[in-house]
Amino acid sequence: MTVILASQSPRRRELLQWLMPDFIVQPADINEEVKEQYSPIDYVMAMARQKAAVIADEHPEALVIASDTIVVLGEQILGKPKSREEAFAMLKSMSGGSHLVYTSVVLRKEKQLEETLSSATVTFYSLTDAEINRYLDSDDYKDKAGAYGIQNGAGVFVEKIEGDYYSIVGFPVGAVNQLLKKFPD
Repeated sequence: MTVILASQSPRRRELLQWLMPDFIVQPADINEEVKEQYSPIDYVMAMARQKAAVIADEHPEALVIASDTIVVLGEQILGKPKSREEAFAMLKSMSGGSHLVYTSVVLRKEKQLEETLSSATVTFYSLTDAEINRYLDSDDYKDKAGAYGIQNGAGVFVEKIEGDYYSIVGFPVGAVNQLLKKFPD
C-alpha cells in the first residue's frame, strides 16, 4: 500500500518513520490563513482534512496522512510568525503562563476516513527579552506554530507539560499508530 505524508515537516517525517520505513512525502498546498469563523479546534481539524483531501484527490488509491498543529493562547490562534518581530511578540505573550497546543491527524484512503485530535497544555517560565532573542537568533522559530519548536532550543522555556508531548512536536505518534491499525494492508 502506498502511504503519502501530506506534510513538509521534518519532525512529522522522522516520527512517521518510527511506524513505517517507506512512505512518500507530498505536502498539500492549501490556504492556512486563520479565519475568524473557526474555533481553534474546528480550525485545526479543518486544516488536516483539507490537506488530506487535496492529496487523496490526486492519489485515490493511497493512504494519505495529514496533520496540522496550532498554538492557542486564550482563544487566539498563534499561527506561524511572518517575521522575527511577530515571533518575539508571540513568545513574550506566552511568557510566564500556559497555552494549549492542538494537533489534528487525518488518515484517508478511498472512502475510509479516520481522525484524531491530540492536545497538551504547555507552561512557560517567565522569559527575559535576552532569552527570547537568543532563541530567535537560531531561526528555529520559522515555520512553527506559536514561533517555537519544543524539541529544540525552546525546550528551555518549558516549566511543565500536561498531555501528549508529541502533539507539541506536531505528530502524536502513539495516536497515529492506533489509527493505522484501522487500515488493513
